[in-house]
Amino acid sequence: MTSEVRQIDVDYIARVEGEGEMHVKVVDGVIEDVQFGIFEPPRFYEAFMEGRPFSEAPDITARICGICPVAYQMSSVHAMEYAFGMSVTGQLRSLRRLLYCGEWIESHILHMFLLHAPDFLGYESAVHMAADHKDVVELGLRLKKAGNAIVTVVGGREIHPINVKVGGFYRVPTKKELETLVPELEWARDAAMDTIRLVSGFTFPNVEQDFEFVSLSHPLEYPFNEGRIVSNKGLDIAVSEWNDFFLEEHVERSNALHSRIRERGAYHVGPLARYALNFDKLTPAARDIALEVGLGPVELNPFKSIIVRGVETLYAIEEALRIIDQYEEPASPAVEPNIHAGVGHGASEAPRGMLYHRYEVDGNGRILKAQIVPPTAQNQLTIEDDLRVVLEDSLELPDDELTWLLEQSIRNYDPCISCATHFLTLNIERISTK
Repeated sequence: MTSEVRQIDVDYIARVEGEGEMHVKVVDGVIEDVQFGIFEPPRFYEAFMEGRPFSEAPDITARICGICPVAYQMSSVHAMEYAFGMSVTGQLRSLRRLLYCGEWIESHILHMFLLHAPDFLGYESAVHMAADHKDVVELGLRLKKAGNAIVTVVGGREIHPINVKVGGFYRVPTKKELETLVPELEWARDAAMDTIRLVSGFTFPNVEQDFEFVSLSHPLEYPFNEGRIVSNKGLDIAVSEWNDFFLEEHVERSNALHSRIRERGAYHVGPLARYALNFDKLTPAARDIALEVGLGPVELNPFKSIIVRGVETLYAIEEALRIIDQYEEPASPAVEPNIHAGVGHGASEAPRGMLYHRYEVDGNGRILKAQIVPPTAQNQLTIEDDLRVVLEDSLELPDDELTWLLEQSIRNYDPCISCATHFLTLNIERISTK
């Protein structure tokens, strides 16, 4: 009897945010274990928010991520407004959607062009890719800049915006300031369609999963920051019911809590989920080009998430143009809250998926307890399921090709483990007892 052990170690992998590891054990060609662990040190945001004024929540939570700070801000302000029994409507609500459009554009484009496209085109990085595809990289950088410009005008600066507050904004932009964004957004609309056609021409592994998709759903619009939590398998709950239907639990291999649907298990948040559950809320142009490039109203191949991100980018550009066209400067930049003790819940759709916040505040508006559930924590179990499916179809590959494919599979989710760039230590152990 002989045994064969194969081990692959990738100390650091770029083009994702944070640090993690994966261990795969294969015995006689059968996968016995797949573990996707996150060893990024805990950052304790929830703990050090305790005792701080409610008004600091948007600025503190924005620092959790440099790529999707708006999502953290929006979830926090909605949760606080829920606690105080208030709502933001009219042009202030539209400005929030506009700010979200900017974040979706810059985040999706960053992922598509600089983090994920190199996988499909066979390059180590976007820098290496630029040597042969300079025009593609320059297109991506210009599109990303269009999104950053929105965040700057509405949010006060492009990284970690400082203009968001509970009840609205510290300052609202003028109509003229928003109109300066229009020419580049009109260019971006055509560029986004070109981008969708470009990425749809990539070669995709033939992988499909029976996902339980979960996202916000709004009766009138593609979801950013309001709606109910729904799934394609019957879930339909208010945001305030999150903890009744979802469970966070500690797993020894990970410093991030794993989320699951109670009594059901893993679920999928992100572009594929939003797209499947809200296809009819896309603009006609976004729906048409999705069908043109071969997507259906539901897409089950996680590798094709790069196409769906392109479709969502087009939607965000068109939504931004609509909001700017209809914008009238509101009389006041914010609605003042009536501060009292309460519990608040908020959820919004970060580019990577649904983000849930819960806060308990006392009568002075001091935060007593905070709960933040980011998209990557919710997707961890689903990522492991994907890895198992990919492995089952690809065990015959040599170690270097298999490593590349597994890394690409993880990047389908654009995981945001932290604001760092190093992510994966890969350890594949192959054992033969024959």
